[in-house]
Amino acid sequence: MEVFKNIYKYRELLKTNVKKEIRGKYKNSVLGILWSFLNPLLQIIVYTVVFQVILKNPKPHYIVFLCAGLIPWNFFSIALSRGAFTFIENGNIIKKVYFPREIIPISVVTSEAVNFIISTIIILAFALGEGMGISKYFAFYPIILIIQYIFTLGLTLIVSAITVYFRDLQHLIGVALQLLFYATPIVFAADVIPEGMQWIIRINPMSYIINGYRDIFYNQTMPDLGLLGIMLAISVTLCIVGYLIFNKLQKGFAEQL
Repeated sequence: MEVFKNIYKYRELLKTNVKKEIRGKYKNSVLGILWSFLNPLLQIIVYTVVFQVILKNPKPHYIVFLCAGLIPWNFFSIALSRGAFTFIENGNIIKKVYFPREIIPISVVTSEAVNFIISTIIILAFALGEGMGISKYFAFYPIILIIQYIFTLGLTLIVSAITVYFRDLQHLIGVALQLLFYATPIVFAADVIPEGMQWIIRINPMSYIINGYRDIFYNQTMPDLGLLGIMLAISVTLCIVGYLIFNKLQKGFAEQL
């Protein structure tokens, strides 16, 4: 309960940090926060050209299918990448001012969640543009978002703390995320994977989160509540373990930074 008391006590600092993270990401750029739309939009165009135009992917409404996987993935991967570097980046502040250290990784994940919510407009726009519309199952969007937020926060707490002691981790995470991208059904459907390789999809937690978004946006069906319940339990457990690891390692941050 102490961590929740700290977050509440320093809530204004958390708000300020989230705003700083969002503004800092687009600092000195002409288009500013519009890059929240343009970055995923440009990625979507490139992948659509490669997989649908060049490779002739037969998936109907492929651009909506792609959006529902790629945009949630960007939330996860960018938050984790930025989280790994966040304490190195804020080393001077940590050594000079006391505040709950968990505020920093929470700010990173929350700012990326805000960017993701903004980018969700792209998915909705393509769904409407393709004539698919928006189904009533969009009501499950906040539930899937919360699960992904907790899951991402748990991992970010771990990598942000370990990177302080092992700086190479921030580079290894980049490689790991590239591999995980192709082990997640983002640009392709899970059923195209050979049966002998299906275990890779099954042990990948992001597969279930992506499939949840894809159910509500693309398939327009109710997501598998049983699987979402399991993912919620995994995410909460990961977040608790992540905080315990973080809390153990944060005692040496000042000396390491």
